[in-house]
Parts: sequence; C-alpha cells; structure tokens
Amino acid sequence: MSYVGRFAPSPTGPLHFGSLVAALASYCDARSRGGRWLLRMEDVDEPRSQRGAADDILQTLARCGFRWDGELAVQSARIALYEAALARLAAAGLAYPCACTRRELAGAPMGTGGERVYPGTCRAGIPVQRSGRAQRAWRVKVGEATIAFDDRLQGRQSQRLAKDVGDFVVKRADGLVAYQLAVVVDDAEQGVTDVVRGADLCASTPRQIHLQQLLGLPTPTYLHVPVAVDASGEKLSKQTHAAALPDDPLSALSAAWRFLDQRACESPPRSVDEFWRHALAAWDAARLPPVAMLSAPPGV
Repeated sequence: MSYVGRFAPSPTGPLHFGSLVAALASYCDARSRGGRWLLRMEDVDEPRSQRGAADDILQTLARCGFRWDGELAVQSARIALYEAALARLAAAGLAYPCACTRRELAGAPMGTGGERVYPGTCRAGIPVQRSGRAQRAWRVKVGEATIAFDDRLQGRQSQRLAKDVGDFVVKRADGLVAYQLAVVVDDAEQGVTDVVRGADLCASTPRQIHLQQLLGLPTPTYLHVPVAVDASGEKLSKQTHAAALPDDPLSALSAAWRFLDQRACESPPRSVDEFWRHALAAWDAARLPPVAMLSAPPGV
C-alpha cells in the first residue's frame, strides 16, 4: 500500500515551534518513502478557532517550504461525514446520549492518564432526574477490551479504556463533534496509512483505534515524536503562549531538525531549499529520540 501521511493543525493561533516539529517529522517521513502528504485544517472546535489563523498557518507552511498534495481538507466542511458515522454507532447500539454535566463528573475516579473515568451514569438510559435537560452529549461504549498498538518510536502501548477513560464523548453537549470521532473519520476517508504526530496524542490513540474497529475502518501505523516543552515542563502550545515562527524560517527549521536528532548537514544550509535537499535525503526515523518530551531550544 502506498504511503499517505498528513499534518492536521488547529487554527487556534499561529504556527509555533512545537507544531513545526510535528510537521517536519510527518513531511520527511512521507517524502523519504515516496509518499503523499496531505494537509487538513482541524477547525471542528469552533469556539477555539481564531479568525485568520488558518490562512496564517497556510502561509507559514508555504514559507517554510512545505508542499502538500491535493486540496486542503477543512473539518468544518465535513460535518455530514461525522454525523453519518455517529448515526451508524447509535443505530448499532454502540453510542448513547448523556446528560451529565462536568460538575457532576468532577468526583469521578481518575484514570492512569489523569482523566476522569466516566462512571456510565447514562449508559442504560438517562436517569429521570436528568431527563429534562435539553443539552445532550453522545458517548461511545468502550466495553472491556484492551486496546494495544505498536508505536514506531514509543514502542508497545496498551490501554484498557473502561479503566482509563470510560465511555468517551464523540459529540459534545454544545452540538460540536468531538476530535476523537472527526480524526478517525478523516483519516479513513482520506486514505491515511501513517500518522506521525506529537507524543501528547499517544494516549488518545487507543480511543481512535476503538472507533476504527467499531466502524470497520483501517488502522494506520503510528509514530509519536517527542513534544517540545518549555523551561517549566509545559508543552509548547497556543495556550502556553508559544511564540509564532519567524518570518525567515530557516533557523526554526534547522532547530527542529536538531531537536529530532537528525544527521547534521556538512555545512549549515543557506536557504530553505538547501535545507530540504538535505533533510529529505538524510531523514532517519531510527534516530528519533525515544522519549515523549524534550526541552525546546532557547529562543524558539
């Protein structure tokens, strides 16, 4: 099967060093294996999306020398696909409405990953005392199965969903489709064979594999690269006010390359084109640091 990779940023702010690391790894992994590289704008979380951020991200990627295949996919234009998948789950008795509030779930036990484990309050039907609430989320049943996969970098990963997260949300109470369902539908519909992304999403992968299995969709190969963290150990993100990439991206590309412990060029590249000529020839996934987090270089 031909390699199909993807990069899927969220338009919640400008592209930063942490996002560049994920984009660089996914791009090099795809191109070095003769594969296609798709771009998807994950704007399904409308309240967090910022006006103009999507265009800014596209311009930054182009300035950095990334060239994607095909048309840009935009999640907000694909809602019908997600609703159809949810309808299939509901019709099969695999998903159900939930009227629980966050406050009511605040006392639920904590799973091994630090998330509240849903206790199944509405699994057999919404309790009478909560039936008058207009807003309903939708949750998918997880059963008792253990979901395991072999990550190309992080190794064997295993999660018992009932113990670690419980029945999880696939459509929020505000009517928005949840990330877990949208990303599964998108990857399958776009024919993605290999997912290369940050290790902060590694814990979400068993949930996505569970949905793939319920919907009869293929499971891609996964590679979760280290995420860049700041001096306090926080992941670089829009929420932690990570700096936008500079107008001249060569220094940031070179820093991301070193962050991923890839083989250095004999002499520092003098242009973005020169950087890419070296990167696509030298990419070696076996050299990636087998950790979940690494300190970001100063000044990024």
